Amino acid sequence: MEAQEYIESGILELYVYGLLTEKENLEIAELAKNNPEVDQEIISIEKAIVALSSSFSPFHSVANFEKIKARLELKHGKVVEMKPASNWSQYVGWAAAVLFLLGLGYQTLELTKTKDAISTVGTEKNKIEREFAYLNQQNKEAEKSLAIVRDIKNTGVTLGGQAVSPTSFAKVYWNKETKTTYIDAAGLPKPPKGMVYQVWALKLSPVLTPTSIGLLSDFEGNSKKIFAVDRTNEAEAFGITLEPAGGSLTPTMTQLYTLGKV
Repeated sequence: MEAQEYIESGILELYVYGLLTEKENLEIAELAKNNPEVDQEIISIEKAIVALSSSFSPFHSVANFEKIKARLELKHGKVVEMKPASNWSQYVGWAAAVLFLLGLGYQTLELTKTKDAISTVGTEKNKIEREFAYLNQQNKEAEKSLAIVRDIKNTGVTLGGQAVSPTSFAKVYWNKETKTTYIDAAGLPKPPKGMVYQVWALKLSPVLTPTSIGLLSDFEGNSKKIFAVDRTNEAEAFGITLEPAGGSLTPTMTQLYTLGKV
């Protein structure tokens, strides 16, 4: 907390009133020692308290006393003994000042609590808004994935695991009219660092001809594991290989993870 924040927060008043914990008192004292602005503010608060308290207490100057004494001597010819003035009014003044300061301190403390509560509510509101935005985004992604699966115009091609990874699997959703192609890669393991999955559209005859239709980039960050790849004009089969980051010009057949015919 900066010096100006301490001054505006009301905590310095609580320090002067003696309403802080020992730890907080030490913290404020150390801050005042190293920060003239805070130290001056504490002195100003103390002076204000003294001035306030003094306003409740009666004060008789020496001059006034001498004037009263002279008048009494002229009238009676002798000094009249007077009983000391009662300190009751002074005590009442101090008591009123103390009660006022305690009330002010309590109000300041409650104000600080209220500010903290408002800050907490604001933080919780922001947290809820962020969570709502995240869930809303997740819901949209789920609806998009469901729409791809349910689209009767999409041809579903199941890709089975190959020798390098027999348990792997994937599925291609290919719309032959619009040429759009999606890959469901939920059955593929997380690729090693510096490697990426590459998808190939294969023509099997008269000779095997692979055409790259995209990379499954940000594999870990895609929670649904549904990837849109390039438009596919023609294919008799689809395959997915593991390639160095950035992809390869031709598939590395020893790293063929899944393969399936249309």
